[in-house]
Amino acid sequence: MNAVSVLQVTGLCKSFKDHRALDDINLSVSEGETVCILGPSGAGKSTLLRCINWLEVPDRGAVFLSGERVGTRKSGQPMPDADLARIRTRIGMVFQHFALWPHLSVLGNLMAAPLHVQNRPRDEVHEQAESLLRKVGLWEKRNAPPARLSGGEKQRVGIARALMMRPVLLLFDEPTSALDPELVGEVLAVMKTLAEDGMTMVVVTHEMGFAREAATHIVFMDQGRVVEVAGPEIFFTKPATERARQFLARFGVEQARK
Repeated sequence: MNAVSVLQVTGLCKSFKDHRALDDINLSVSEGETVCILGPSGAGKSTLLRCINWLEVPDRGAVFLSGERVGTRKSGQPMPDADLARIRTRIGMVFQHFALWPHLSVLGNLMAAPLHVQNRPRDEVHEQAESLLRKVGLWEKRNAPPARLSGGEKQRVGIARALMMRPVLLLFDEPTSALDPELVGEVLAVMKTLAEDGMTMVVVTHEMGFAREAATHIVFMDQGRVVEVAGPEIFFTKPATERARQFLARFGVEQARK
């Protein structure tokens, strides 16, 4: 049985003035996969995520979500805003710094976009929101404002809010980097559950343990390029490139001897 392609990135390039942030990136993600993107700071990882959902417009290349081109037509002309907005509802994104609306309760944060963007029935949205809050362990905080939540709780709300739109793809941009160390585990536990449930995810992270346990594939980037792609069992024990070996050594990852 052939794997169903959810995300296809081909020849993606992006520069900021004289800095080449992405240099001919190719990436394929199939349904149910968890792809972890690793690499040093400045490798282009976050820029890649932002180009996938067109928060940044790439200079060249193409992005396809379930076979549908994102952002531009085949002619290269920009996609109409309404079409781009429709596609974006199918891509959930979880940011480093939560991006919750402070004037809404936890429940209100989850319900806002499905009600006002997807125009779904309130009862249906309310039921889904409560179900997701139970899933991430925050049902008892449903009426609390974000200011009363810990960092880990805010990030779990962010994950639940992204799931409310019923996306086919979830993007995570360093979801634990803004958290105190003791709060990291609760967010990673939710992400592991999503991976086990078959959610298709692309995760930019420095959490080596999570990547090793949850990823179906590791994409290692450096200086705007994809340097290496491998399964976690290969990447973490026998990386193919010296650059990857140096990177893993910084995190104290023990590798097999040559």
